[in-house]
Amino acid sequence: MVAIGAMPEPRRFPLMRILLTLLAILAVLYLAACAAIFFRQRSMIYYPQPSANGTSAERMTLAVDGAQVVVSVRRHNGPKALIYFGGNAEDVSANLPALPAAFPDRAVYLMHYRGYGGSTGTPSEKALQQDALLLFDKVRAEHPDVTVMGRSLGSGLAVRLAAARPVERLILVTPYESLSGLAAALFPYFPVRWLLLDRYESGRWAPRVTAPTLIIAAESDEVIPRWSTEQLHARFPGGVAIMKVIAGAGHNTISEDPAYWQALQGTSRAGN
Repeated sequence: MVAIGAMPEPRRFPLMRILLTLLAILAVLYLAACAAIFFRQRSMIYYPQPSANGTSAERMTLAVDGAQVVVSVRRHNGPKALIYFGGNAEDVSANLPALPAAFPDRAVYLMHYRGYGGSTGTPSEKALQQDALLLFDKVRAEHPDVTVMGRSLGSGLAVRLAAARPVERLILVTPYESLSGLAAALFPYFPVRWLLLDRYESGRWAPRVTAPTLIIAAESDEVIPRWSTEQLHARFPGGVAIMKVIAGAGHNTISEDPAYWQALQGTSRAGN
């Protein structure tokens, strides 16, 4: 019998059921985070920028599959040219007139990625690689001596291009071994190597590069860890690549250092 006025004992959930519920909630949250990384990854890689130079710089347009790619140009008669691929948040036309000054004997072509600087379309690794090959073939038809330069994100395009085409010289500024490796270090608890669509695996293509290569690293690079740049350097065949570190420079300030431009001008003279 139950005494009059007595309260029934509270219902007790088994500890195992509570733990399983918590694990289920954590699993759902983890999968949601993975889904967010997967579906938002390109918005975390590409930051399209307008062209600050507007129509003041000469431009040419590449008709590519599903898009129109704009290229800022400094014309120069002769056999030599420079093709430049910029960073993920860079207006490449801002390198005019500094790059032509560093390479006075070369025509200069600066590719605005899809979605950047008046180019239409949406950026992706596959699309940008196709655009880079098309631009190189078009430039080389007029200038047989082509130096290719890539900065940050653009270094991935430059390395793969140099592995596939007869590039005369290769210049890589604040480069990385692979975007997938950087993402794995940034998100160590997520399977980003499986989630990434755009991997930019420069280390995979570097062993195929035969063009003399200059790697320019920033001593205080807060975006690309030194270990990633050194891994890439080690992937080139022996004697192909040299690395120069700009003392005190940061990832986004390296081009403000006179030593950076001296390194580029040294490359320009070496190519004569």
